[in-house]
This record gives sequence, C-alpha cells and structure tokens, in this order.
Amino acid sequence: IAVAQKLLICGLSLLFHMTITKTLPVEYNIDDNFRATASWPVRFFYLYVSLMAARPKYYFAWTLADAINNAAGFGFRGYDKNGVTRWDLISNLRIQQIEFSTSFKMFLDNWNIQTALWLKRVCYERATFSPTIQTFILSAIWHGVYPGYYLTFLTGVLMTLAARAIRNNIRHYFVESPAVKLCYDIITWMATQVAISYTVVPFVLLSVKPSFTFYSSCYFCLHIASILVLLVFPLKRTQKGSKMHESIQPVWSKKLEEENLLQKNSYSTTNNSFSQKEDITCRYQALKQ
Repeated sequence: IAVAQKLLICGLSLLFHMTITKTLPVEYNIDDNFRATASWPVRFFYLYVSLMAARPKYYFAWTLADAINNAAGFGFRGYDKNGVTRWDLISNLRIQQIEFSTSFKMFLDNWNIQTALWLKRVCYERATFSPTIQTFILSAIWHGVYPGYYLTFLTGVLMTLAARAIRNNIRHYFVESPAVKLCYDIITWMATQVAISYTVVPFVLLSVKPSFTFYSSCYFCLHIASILVLLVFPLKRTQKGSKMHESIQPVWSKKLEEENLLQKNSYSTTNNSFSQKEDITCRYQALKQ
C-alpha cells in the first residue's frame, strides 16, 4: 500500500511538472516586458506559483526513491496510534509540510531530509564558529559548481538567520490566542513562501547574469530586509551554543564528574559480574541434575 501510494504521488508530480511548468517558466520572472508592465503584487504572486510549479520534479525523484526503498523492505518505522503501518523512516521529503511551511527552518527540515541530516552531523554540529554559514557553504559545494547554487545558499544564510531572529523575538506574542495565532501562521506562511521563492531563483537559473538580473529587478529587497532584521533583533543563543557553553567548565569539576562516573561504572561492573557468576552457577547445577 505504501509503495502504491508513493507511485501515485510520483505520477501526479510528473504530470504536474510536464504540463504546468511549461506554462509557468521561472525564466519569465526576468522577462523585460513582464518586469516593466507587471505590478509588485503580480510579480511576487507569479514568483511564488512559478517556483511552486518547479518543485514537483524533485517530489517525483525523491518519492520514487522512497517507493523503491519501501519495496525493498527499508523504511518501516512501526505502527501509529491507530495501528496503521508507517513507512517513512528514511523518507527524503514531506510534501504537505513543505507547501504549508510557516518558517524557513520548517521548509528546510522537510526538504531533502537525509542530506540535511548528513550536513547537520558532518558540519553543523562540528563547526566551532558560524555553523549556519559553514553548513550552507558546504551544501553549495556539495551541489556542484554552478554559480546559482552559491548565490542561493549565501542568500539562504541571511534568510535563515533573519527568520530565526524574528521567530525568537516576536512569535511568543502571538501564540496565546488561537485566532491571533491563526493570523500569525497565515502571515508567516505567505512570508516564508515568498522568501523561499526569492532565495531559490538562482538555483533554477544557475547562471550569474540572470540571477543578478532578477535580484536587481527586485532591488535586493529581501537581502536588505534580512540585514535590517539582524541589526534590529538580537539573535538568541541556540541549543548548540548552550551545549558549547556547558562544555567549557572548570577542570576540577570535570575531574569530579569523571571520578563519580568511574565509581558508578566500577560498581555496576561488579554487580554485573556477580550476577553473571550466580547465573553461571545456577545453570551448571541444573545441567548436573
């Protein structure tokens, strides 16, 4: 059932890509006539729908890979509370969460999941300074040599940091009332979709000239807005930063912790060996009988 469902998603994604994408090309965002005649709301709306139309080809490839893994028996997570089987242990995307993301982080967490986990383990968790910047640069290198990749991921650094600053400093004011939170979620969804579309245009166009043509036609508005946000709102210490802070502690306290740990380990080892001896003795007597 899981394989059949994912193959159906593959077929719909491929059909959508082969039909809608041709009528909504990303390149039309830098068309001279369109830039000269279309209003700002129309341009941003077309930016959103054209980039949304470009995503199904990735949905097709990753969902097909997930279906092949499931057909081979990989990816079984267990059963949910209703007893339904779950086959998303090694899934590479979550389409619903992508299309309804209300933050930049939520989008990235559900897009190319396994690569994001790999980048987190090999770079983000090991970086001693600016882990976000280092991770985005490594991701650009991993993708290839097209300049558009580097423009996208460098822009993504600004967007991620700005979105994190806004969320940490503002979100708690809007979560108490359900109605207010709903309005907040709608606004952040719109902002996230526009920011994602704005960021990934060079990823699709690949070259420097068309990418700068697009950004200059928008007057680098979201770049400037992100920088202003970072100047106005302070970035709070992340969980990784707090862990780094905890690791920098006096030497004597570390020694005490190590001694206590050794004592506990030796105590548990003694108990384990004693219980093992008792077990062996009981088995030996049973065999004799």
